[in-house]
Amino acid sequence: MPSGQRQARVPGVVVQLDRGLPLVRLEDGRLLRCKHATALIKGEKIRAVIGDHVMVDALEDADNAQICEVLARTNEFVRRDPAERSASQTLAANFDTVIIAHPLAELNVRRLERELVLAHETGATVVVALTKADLADEGMARENEELVRGIVGPSNAVEVVSENDACSIEALRSHIPEGSVAVLIGRSGVGKSSLVNLLAGANVAATTPVRASDGKGRHTTVNRAIVPIGGGGFVVDMPGVRGMGLWESDAGIEAAFSDVAELAQQCRFRDCTHTNEPGCAVQDAVATGALHPRRLASYLHLVEENQAQREASEEAQRIRTRTGHPRRRG
Repeated sequence: MPSGQRQARVPGVVVQLDRGLPLVRLEDGRLLRCKHATALIKGEKIRAVIGDHVMVDALEDADNAQICEVLARTNEFVRRDPAERSASQTLAANFDTVIIAHPLAELNVRRLERELVLAHETGATVVVALTKADLADEGMARENEELVRGIVGPSNAVEVVSENDACSIEALRSHIPEGSVAVLIGRSGVGKSSLVNLLAGANVAATTPVRASDGKGRHTTVNRAIVPIGGGGFVVDMPGVRGMGLWESDAGIEAAFSDVAELAQQCRFRDCTHTNEPGCAVQDAVATGALHPRRLASYLHLVEENQAQREASEEAQRIRTRTGHPRRRG
């Protein structure tokens, strides 16, 4: 420690992750680039993520510090680690709302259903933002919006957003009131960076021009950052996420497929798989047209994936217990 400088343990919030290195904002407004203390990651292998409340050891007048503690999270956005099937990856923590950005003209129902499951699993409020509405013709826009509203259900908001429509931006901004934090997710090319700039009222996120041929752009966000919203709270600008593998998502599946879950309560057998059992209310709903077979197929596929992930995770945990290797968190 340099002579004359005192080290203090102070609270802060992780406001940006750049190649895994957290940028922490202290209560006095200072921004410090931080490393994790060896003692913190040696046992449980905890890593701070965007939105985490942390305690840091910092020197006076220093521009870097060390994270010594990650405080308890109110919630977290978790997916299966793309690099390791039996491990999870936390993308963000301590937020109030998840906004799913999905292009209105390029609706991918399977992708949206998966995003809804992961969003609902967090316990946060879920909002779907149908972006690039100006690129969809009127008939397609109306049809796709109706389809999405049917999938999302009446308890979750759906906002159709266009860069040329200030009212649509304001409607989305209303879901991020002052003091709240929203996480913005979606695959590359859906216009998240442009959306962040519109919400913030400034060019805070890099964008690339959209190709006239297909309305697509390149992935531009390379790190995760908390961005202040003009007249509102904060939004976590996330890189485009390709892999959306489920991780212990029972509650998320039930919430995202509440229609199927409600029907399942009427099945004759409590352990009904909704495939070929007698007295299956879910299959009856498909037969009468009350439930689309594609909806049921998506549900069954995600339930199967979730169960396979759980079994792989449990087996990996048994191996770690035998070998003495701890489970990584964060």
